[in-house]
Amino acid sequence: MVNWTGFASAMLMGLGLSFCTEQPLDEAEIAQIYGTPLPPPDRGLAVYHLGHSLVGRDIPAMLAQLAGDGHSYHSQLGSFAELRGHWEPDIEVRDFDRANDHPLHRPAREAVASGDYDALILTERIDIEVSLRERDTVRYFGLWAEAARAARPGTRVYLYEIWHSRDNEARWLKRLEQDPARYWEPGLMDAVMAADPERRPVYVIPGGQVFAALARRLEQGPVGRLSTLDPFFRDRIHLTDHGHYLIALTHYAVLYGHTPVGLPHRLQRADGSPAEALDEDTAAALQALVWEVVIGNPRTGVAGP
Repeated sequence: MVNWTGFASAMLMGLGLSFCTEQPLDEAEIAQIYGTPLPPPDRGLAVYHLGHSLVGRDIPAMLAQLAGDGHSYHSQLGSFAELRGHWEPDIEVRDFDRANDHPLHRPAREAVASGDYDALILTERIDIEVSLRERDTVRYFGLWAEAARAARPGTRVYLYEIWHSRDNEARWLKRLEQDPARYWEPGLMDAVMAADPERRPVYVIPGGQVFAALARRLEQGPVGRLSTLDPFFRDRIHLTDHGHYLIALTHYAVLYGHTPVGLPHRLQRADGSPAEALDEDTAAALQALVWEVVIGNPRTGVAGP
């Protein structure tokens, strides 16, 4: 068992960009870890989602509809929730009762220890640079991953990479493109794997990268009937039905290793009400874009066509 307290302390040296490991993975080790894509599952997956409002109820519900028969899930959420808050019983998770007042909540420690899940999806509070430096993200990500694998050795562990506030559009896009290589990958994914003697992979669900690719595509012209990102956001960071659909497609493509092209575009919210649907052509364009991003990143574990 890894001594996560000692390891995380040794990993994070200084402030700002100084995220270092005692024994960092080199490029050859990373290439080896991700050199063999995951085989697509031959059945529906049991999935556990742990996070906050950028997970929400609707993304897991839409994912279940996209995946179809056999897919099941539970979750634990909170407002501005951190991985350490979900782990430590003495840390209050904001809006915990309201966020988890639904039938598909299952207490996280109990759920992960049960061994009932094929996949554990973890995310962290934004800003990721602050979380790595101040919120023991490496330690707690490692603890959750270790608990899941102890209960079920074959559990696939995923980092759901999210985004920050769109307060400054140019800076928002620049950071979406730069943060994976600056923070998400070396500061979190590689750090967790470096602490694991078995070098078991952490895979990425590239939500922020999908939004970055969509933003760049929109600079070239409309995507279907869309000309801006605004229809995907209900405020500067939280998503509309369109945004939930886009990120649910991303989850599907990564977890199931299949193109989302051709999947339904008329879905329901978690409460059973009809979600606002994109037109068929726009949905198809987004499905193709998601697949392009997913197969272009070996850290998703998904092979190309």
